[in-house]
Amino acid sequence: MGDSRPVYLRIADDLRRRIDEGGLAVGDRIPSRSELKRAYEASDQTVDRAVRVLKAAGYAEGQFGRGVFVTDRAPLGTLLRSTGAVDSPFAAQIRCYGGRGAPGAPVPGPGDPAPPRDTALTLDPAPPRDTTLTWEATSSETPAPAPIAERLGIGTGEPVLCTQYEYLANRHPVQLATSWEPLTITEGTDVALPERGPYARRGVRGRLAAIGVRVVRARELVGSRPATTPEAEALGCAAGQCVTVVERTHFDGDDRAVETSDIVVRADRWRLEYTIAFTS
Repeated sequence: MGDSRPVYLRIADDLRRRIDEGGLAVGDRIPSRSELKRAYEASDQTVDRAVRVLKAAGYAEGQFGRGVFVTDRAPLGTLLRSTGAVDSPFAAQIRCYGGRGAPGAPVPGPGDPAPPRDTALTLDPAPPRDTTLTWEATSSETPAPAPIAERLGIGTGEPVLCTQYEYLANRHPVQLATSWEPLTITEGTDVALPERGPYARRGVRGRLAAIGVRVVRARELVGSRPATTPEAEALGCAAGQCVTVVERTHFDGDDRAVETSDIVVRADRWRLEYTIAFTS
């Protein structure tokens, strides 16, 4: 029985198999357009489509003027999520493959010689000494988009503080996050800005406790979707490549949503690990 797959998928699948089986190693050049056209008796458009599929899956990347090359898809590490983990929207424990050092060693943030453990992004094991770990954040007031308003239980267009984070290893983003907080809760207080003021970088629970709001639980929804162009540019992948998104929402004792955030990482380079404790 003949192969019923479209030609572009046959080309992409064959190249993927060669990469998975080691026939094409990391850094090797993918056969050129003319080579693939001859091998598969395909058109320019068909070959280009196959290469786009390969790029979107994270198997290859183009280098201007040189060609298309096999990318390194080995996992960088694991984000450890648990009830005892940090609660800042951009932060989590990370287990790095091939790292060394003391497990769980806290990583300072910018200007912080030793940030509190509940806000430090930590590595398990700690990163090599020549790895510099930092984050950058920008905050602005904005009307709540409909999906965010629904997550926060507020009206569409109500004012929220939106904070966008980039977590950097040696100045290269490895994790992105966006956090939204209703201004009806924090406006005019010392905790209005997550990264500034006397309660900066204390995490959602620590900051809101300072104004009498007790955060008692969080809910996480984990999904995947294609990377947007800005996300792809920041994370060093192709637009449309799969990313993992963790949607995390914090609730107070009255079951009111007090903060929600989206954490975005490359699906091909990071894994999520959850610790589930059984009480009985």
